[in-house]
Amino acid sequence: MPTRREILAAGGAAALLGAAPALAQTAPTGQAAVAAPQPPDPMMPRIVRLSTATPAGEVHVDPGAFSLYWTLPGGLAIRYMVGIGRGDLYESGRFVVGAKKEWPSWTPTPEMIERDPDQYKQWEDGMPGGPQNPLGARALYLFVPGGGDTFLRIHGTNAPSTIGSAVSNGCVRLVNEQAIHLYDQVPKGAMVTLH
Repeated sequence: MPTRREILAAGGAAALLGAAPALAQTAPTGQAAVAAPQPPDPMMPRIVRLSTATPAGEVHVDPGAFSLYWTLPGGLAIRYMVGIGRGDLYESGRFVVGAKKEWPSWTPTPEMIERDPDQYKQWEDGMPGGPQNPLGARALYLFVPGGGDTFLRIHGTNAPSTIGSAVSNGCVRLVNEQAIHLYDQVPKGAMVTLH
C-alpha cells in the first residue's frame, strides 16, 4: 500500500510532468476541433516503468543514458535527463543523501583547482549561492553510508546546455527547475546508486 509521502510524490510528479502541449487542428465547419498529440520532449521528466524490481524512494543514475531515476511505488520512476562527470571523474557507487541545500555555496576541490587553475583558482575560498553558482538552485550532498561527505553532488545547473553530456567534475546535474522538483521529493537519508 503506498504511503502518503509516495502518493504526494507521484502527484507532484504528475504536476511537473503535465500533459504534453497539443496543437489544435482545423476542423471542418460544424465539427469540433481535435487536439493533435505531440511527441513528448525528450529532455522533460517523465514517469517510466522500471525493468527491474527497485524499492521506491531511491535515486539511480544511468550514466550511459544520461538519466536519473527517482523510484516510485509499483515499479515506476520519474526519469530526469542529466549531465554527468566527464571521463574518469564519474564515480560509481552506493551513497546516501547526507545533506540538502537550497542555493548552495560552492568551493572547488583542490583537485579541480589543480586540473584547471585558470577556471577554478579564483573561487578557492568559495562562491556564494545564487544564479551564477555552478551548483544551481538545489543540491543533494552524497555521503558514504555511515561515513562522510564524498564531495559528489546531484545539483541544479546554470548551464542547461550541458544536460545529456559528460562534462562535469564528477557531479550529476539537472536543469534548475527539475533539480528543485527532485530536491522536494528526495529526503535526507535516501539511498543513491551511481551505476
